[in-house]
Amino acid sequence: MNPSPDVIEVIPALVAGFVLAFIVSLGLTPLVRKFARRRGMVDRPEARRVNTRTVARGGGVAIAVGFISVSLLMLGINFGLGLKFVDQPKGVGPAQLAALLGGGALAAGIGLLDDVYQLRARYQFVGQFVLAGVAVALGVSVTIVNLPFAANGTLHIDVGIIAAAITVIWIVGMVNSINFIDGLDGLSTGIALIAAVTLGTISLGIAPIEPLIALLCFILAGALAGFLRWNFHPASIFSGTSGVMVVGYSLAILSILGAGKVAVAALVLGVPIMDTFWIVVRRMASKRSPFAADRSHIHHRLLDLGLSHRGTVLLIYVVCILLAVLSLVLSGTNQMYAFLGLVVLFGLALFLIERLGGGAGAIEESLDADSYSGGPNDRPDGSAPAKNSQA
Repeated sequence: MNPSPDVIEVIPALVAGFVLAFIVSLGLTPLVRKFARRRGMVDRPEARRVNTRTVARGGGVAIAVGFISVSLLMLGINFGLGLKFVDQPKGVGPAQLAALLGGGALAAGIGLLDDVYQLRARYQFVGQFVLAGVAVALGVSVTIVNLPFAANGTLHIDVGIIAAAITVIWIVGMVNSINFIDGLDGLSTGIALIAAVTLGTISLGIAPIEPLIALLCFILAGALAGFLRWNFHPASIFSGTSGVMVVGYSLAILSILGAGKVAVAALVLGVPIMDTFWIVVRRMASKRSPFAADRSHIHHRLLDLGLSHRGTVLLIYVVCILLAVLSLVLSGTNQMYAFLGLVVLFGLALFLIERLGGGAGAIEESLDADSYSGGPNDRPDGSAPAKNSQA
């Protein structure tokens, strides 16, 4: 299928946005790393962590600056100077763009506070809900959900409070899914990069096409790609909570603004979402806190089977790419069928991996990187919890 003239016309802008964000993030990350080391924003090696040397955290600042600054530049050229290489789609006005970019800056700021001061979990959750509330207040809302059993496969949500609640759950859930999978060098960054490219591509492939959403997605992808240069194994900097917050929030908002691409995001990000879902289910079934410490994440289990650090990351990349291709070739309703099938397959895969690993993934006394379990009083040794330590 040949691309339409409108799609061909916007390709130079997509390439320019990607490259500019890549350059900004690539160049800024070493400066952020230097600042983080001076401020003591580092994760030191411990028995429970994968990293064997001290690594700076807080790299999400570079991602945020790359994404937000280049987005503002491209939007200014497009609308301010009147070049109009992309049109403004219906339902995406100044308020929604402010929610995306302003909210992204706020997300990075909240995350950076945690990277510096190691906040308690309750304050992080408050920050997540504040972010989601800001987005809803500025007009970002899930109003269409693809459901296999709904009329015509689509459920329209007209009740404001229900739509707002679903939107808040989606945003907070996305942030925590990115956090839960942020356990190996380059893992969450690469997965988010795949998701951003997929959301951008599908915004140009389904009528009505949405060049503006595609442009913003490719700018985010460029910022992630620039940071991945420093974050891939062996990482010299971790994204930290600032990265988790800004990436999870931005992907959540872009999937909503992209004419109901929530189903696409759910399928492409199926690995972190399902990893989060099954871990919460298993922990609660064992009458433990959903944020209790263990090594039950999919990446931990693959490492326990003997895969290398880099091999585990690349394998999960491949799975995410396959899911991305699947999302591109399926309709909205079929995407949800595929997602439901993924829930079952992921659970079976975890079961088989656990059996092959001889019960690997037993509860540990130390806190794992994604735990969000709070401050000093929540740890056996009374120390502050480490965030995004790539454990």
